[in-house]
Amino acid sequence: MNPVPLNPEIADEVPWADSLTDYDQAHLIVYLRLLDATSEKANPEEMARIILGIDPAREPQHAQKSLASHLRRAQWMTEHGYRHLLRR
Repeated sequence: MNPVPLNPEIADEVPWADSLTDYDQAHLIVYLRLLDATSEKANPEEMARIILGIDPAREPQHAQKSLASHLRRAQWMTEHGYRHLLRR
């Protein structure tokens, strides 16, 4: 398994598949940080700005859309995607 980038480029929407994608591999840290921030009840604007690097004041729709997409995929990883990691 290759090292996971610490600050990968963030897509507007996560590419979706029923298996682990290259995007998922590159964004595992992002997913973990989002799940951690969610459990700490961080506000969405802070998560978009700090974790995704999107300024919600300048790009509110982009921040909201990207955050929602990455959170959905992060949740999918906790329910299904981790199995693909364990198989490797």
